[in-house]
Amino acid sequence: MASPATEADETIQPPAVLQTEAHIKNLKEYRDLYNKSLDDPESFWGPISKEFYWESQPTGAFLEYNFDVRKGPISIKWMAGAKTNICYNVLDRNVKKGLGDKIAFYWEGNDPGDQCQITYSELLEKVCKFANVLKSLGVGEKDRVAIYMPMILELVVAMLACARIGAIHSIVFAGFSSMSLAERILDAQCCAVITSDGVWRGKKLLNLKSIVDKALDLCAERGHTVTKSIVVRHLSPKDEVIVEDNNSSDQQGSYEPLTDDGIAKRPCRQLKFMWKDGRDVWWHELMTTADTSCNPVWLDAEDPLFMLYTSGSTGKPKGVLHTIGGYMLYAATTFKYVFDYQPSDVYWCTADIGWITGHSYVCYGPLANGATSVMFEGVPFYPDAGRFWATVEKYKVSKFYTAPTAIRSLMKYGDEFVKKYNRSSLRVLGTVGEPINPEAWLWYYSVVGNSRCAVVDTFWQTETGGHVITPLPGATPTKPGSATFPFFGIQPVILSEDGQEITDSREGYLVFRKPWPGIMRTVWENQVRFETTYFKKFEGYYCTGDGAHRDKDGYIWITGRIDDLVNVSGHLLSTAEVESALIEHRAVAEAASVSHPHTIKGECIYCFVTLKEGEEFTDQLKVELINLVRVKIGPFAQPDFIQDAPALPKTRSGKIMRRILRKIARGDRDLGDTSTLADESVIDLLFQLRPSDA
Repeated sequence: MASPATEADETIQPPAVLQTEAHIKNLKEYRDLYNKSLDDPESFWGPISKEFYWESQPTGAFLEYNFDVRKGPISIKWMAGAKTNICYNVLDRNVKKGLGDKIAFYWEGNDPGDQCQITYSELLEKVCKFANVLKSLGVGEKDRVAIYMPMILELVVAMLACARIGAIHSIVFAGFSSMSLAERILDAQCCAVITSDGVWRGKKLLNLKSIVDKALDLCAERGHTVTKSIVVRHLSPKDEVIVEDNNSSDQQGSYEPLTDDGIAKRPCRQLKFMWKDGRDVWWHELMTTADTSCNPVWLDAEDPLFMLYTSGSTGKPKGVLHTIGGYMLYAATTFKYVFDYQPSDVYWCTADIGWITGHSYVCYGPLANGATSVMFEGVPFYPDAGRFWATVEKYKVSKFYTAPTAIRSLMKYGDEFVKKYNRSSLRVLGTVGEPINPEAWLWYYSVVGNSRCAVVDTFWQTETGGHVITPLPGATPTKPGSATFPFFGIQPVILSEDGQEITDSREGYLVFRKPWPGIMRTVWENQVRFETTYFKKFEGYYCTGDGAHRDKDGYIWITGRIDDLVNVSGHLLSTAEVESALIEHRAVAEAASVSHPHTIKGECIYCFVTLKEGEEFTDQLKVELINLVRVKIGPFAQPDFIQDAPALPKTRSGKIMRRILRKIARGDRDLGDTSTLADESVIDLLFQLRPSDA
């Protein structure tokens, strides 16, 4: 996300200390491998596949696909007929390689000092036990299991246990409402749900069991009965039974939750919820008698691994379906090269596993490489804004991956919270979730990384399964705000509205010409929606729905969702360019811009600005911001409306929901699907602050 004024100002070379050990050491190595990955996918991906265990080899072509709806149904198959198991490859395979005693995860709880760790051997044993638990409850191959859990180790155990027995996991972020959870359970027809009693998020206590209970009641009202609800005792005392109560919405009473050694952690309200005999079962009770050995089910490379729901602008969420073999190869390979993973690394991705980033880069990608990771339950501002950097110091994190939203939010607190902690272990800093503006990129690079770390600004989607446009730490000279170049096997094209390829620096639709192993295979039980959403606009291409352009050096700049492009008096303008200009003002912490109808121009630009603490929204500030845009971009780009926005509507993964901002700008309260909003109260506030003349 960058404006023309900042794009070409600076190119930062890869750190020399990284280049000496990097898997890819320079641009020539990258280009040679990249060309090979396009010209002969089997010769590129075939040797990588041999690093993994396959019970049997493919029965047909290594790759078969059709991207053109005119030629028949969209179809993508990598290594079809080959038999494998992803759980075996990320656990058993690593234990057999001698990594059994290596730490798989350091777990860092919501409160500093709440911590534990687990080795690969210990994780394998727990996964086998829980796989046997699932089988004992009647869960089998191709059954769907909903997982609604906080960031605790049992979440990784649950998803890998599903993968081991061939069940399809559908993880729902433990912050969605009961209605949203029910909608996903119903769409997938899940037979079981796995949750925990509750979770602390900073100072806020969430009664997850109560949320699940209400969701299951909603499912039953619509004719679907979930037969088993497995509950992890995460917050409640290990030696007491939680009070059973039919009024599950209340949270009252208090007790001191105990650690395993009996020492109280901190005061906590008792969680009250229903307990339905025959349906609800405690995780720890089931695990007590479970066998520690469970043979993996050997599955076809194109069998489903998981579905993950994403929201569209209208209609119900869609279940993005990923399959086993190709996803395994792609998550493992992108993790290895994009973070330049080395065996001595301690890696930390701050994402929740409820999102695709957590699937690919907290669980499957790192484990496939035998990595040691930090798994974080907390939030970046609890107990203060130094929590990230205290954790980096504590575990000597070398590779760190977080969202631009978190970076911009932490910038508001200044440099002090960063610099008080030792960050000398850091080597690679990653960003994920949305394009990062150059100012935040440079703060991340210079303050967090002391101007000595590589920054990898990764572009990808739930649908892509892994990174598709990204720098490589030891090879790619970076430009602040640019995702740079495509990953191996990715062939990006930029198209105009009428489907013509754009070869100059103009913006257009970012599409991909060929499939890669990690691409989604369909929308669960809705092939028509899959084809319509991703392949019908430009026949023969996968359409990302995002806009992009290439600069004179061939660097790709992601400009955001394509419907965030505005045609102002014949000038096609990215709202991201306006945002990048606005955020340069000393008073602005964050900005979001959208299109707005205009009787003369056709469209104009409507801006929402979040100010830094202590700043006041005044008419004088609006004038300064308009002039800043005029100077940075041009008079044609000046906003017609600038609105005070104390907060912006965001998903729980940190993405700004610009389609909702467009509705607010127009005064339209028909918002469509808002289930992914982190805080719905933001909407009413923004409607109240909307200018009367808009």
